[in-house]
Amino acid sequence: MGRPALNRQPNALLTHWLDRSGLSNVGLARAVAQLARARGHRQVTPDESRVRRWLAGETPREPLPELIASVLAERVGLPLTGPDLGFASSRVIRVDRPDLPWNAAGTVEAIAHLTRSELMLPHTRNGEDAAHIHHGEQLLTPLAHWTSAKGTVTGQPYTETRGRHIGMTEVEGLQELTRMFRDSDNRLGGMLSRKAVVAQMADATAMLDACAYTESVGRRLFAAVADLGSVAAWMSFDSGLHTSAQQLFVTALHAASEGRDPVLGAHILQCMARQMSHLGHIDDALDLVHLAQYGARRQASPSTLSMLAALEARFHALLGFSDESERAAGRAEEAFTRINPAEEPPHMAFFDRAELCATLGVAHQIAAKSDTTVRRAQRAEKSVRLLTEALDLRPDNRVRSMAFDRLGLARTHLVVGELAGAREETAAAVQLFGAVTSTRVADRLIELHDEAEPFAATHEAADLREQIQHAVSSPSKPQPHWA
Repeated sequence: MGRPALNRQPNALLTHWLDRSGLSNVGLARAVAQLARARGHRQVTPDESRVRRWLAGETPREPLPELIASVLAERVGLPLTGPDLGFASSRVIRVDRPDLPWNAAGTVEAIAHLTRSELMLPHTRNGEDAAHIHHGEQLLTPLAHWTSAKGTVTGQPYTETRGRHIGMTEVEGLQELTRMFRDSDNRLGGMLSRKAVVAQMADATAMLDACAYTESVGRRLFAAVADLGSVAAWMSFDSGLHTSAQQLFVTALHAASEGRDPVLGAHILQCMARQMSHLGHIDDALDLVHLAQYGARRQASPSTLSMLAALEARFHALLGFSDESERAAGRAEEAFTRINPAEEPPHMAFFDRAELCATLGVAHQIAAKSDTTVRRAQRAEKSVRLLTEALDLRPDNRVRSMAFDRLGLARTHLVVGELAGAREETAAAVQLFGAVTSTRVADRLIELHDEAEPFAATHEAADLREQIQHAVSSPSKPQPHWA
């Protein structure tokens, strides 16, 4: 009933889920034997000693992994598979790599596995986490298939194992929850609500896997799960959990593909591009924007086109391509004039005039920093104008965005040596940082701290650096790694 294992080690995953289920070894053996009989496997009769062997590292033969998973899944209220219990399988989907299969079943399995591990299994993450993300061809090659992948969702008819019918009411409820979580992220940062969003994503994925629905409802539900997944990934990114964020982004992109929603897919790719840029992979960030533009080219709304062009302007500026940055900024402005808010998808609600101004303002600030000609002052002036307009237009709930706007202004003032203005904007940014939990804001504060070092002998710059040191070292804040 089992295979001997070389270098056998205790099965920590099975122990974890057995403890959560509340079953004893005897109880698990009896429940598995009862389920086996019900499914026609009369030769399967495990006892308590066999369970002890599983816990010690023995891998049971088929169909036992599936039977054990079914028993424990019913007890803990979450879908489980043999690999989730530590039983090796050649069919395991590796969520730690971006090359997932482009089909509905694989997408459901990947999201379910990822959300279970996020919610339940112990792990330790620190600042080295960012070193383990995928980038370059390792990331971009598998994602390029997004542009040609065809949705494989079919209707899921009622069966004994699919005892609940769902329709658009459930989809609309999930969409409403996603809007609520987005608002929380904007107000407070990603760390506070991240686990709640991942838990909701797990529940929604369980509906995809276990409920009955029509093909059209299935596609809409996949799209809703994709949108929620993008929020979970963004919150992980904002919390400094970069590996988790990338894995969630990739699975969300697959769900958007199954939902046949290329515009949502483009939104997810631009989120990934922002993460790549934050971590210094600027070429990858620009490639992801280009992939989003190409994949959504037939359906992209003016808001999507404007957002992607604005990001393109920022990334070109980071790469030192000022002329390309200017041209992309012009395309962003032109596309923005064609936006009709009533016709835009819900996930694009964040991209308003304030967001456009902020993105382009930062692009000009970056260009000014690298410009050694007389145009530096002009670029800096344009940056200040755009970032000030962004601040004036921001709604009150966009607290983190306002902190970024203030930081952009401080860095622009620093570029042209206006130290008093830089100190004033830093103080405002630090005050806003006190209202959010965001390692991204902390990272930007530290960048400003380092950029002010050449002026450290002045009172204004010394005070600016001291404010930042005090803010990011607070015990109540997530602790970024100082350069």
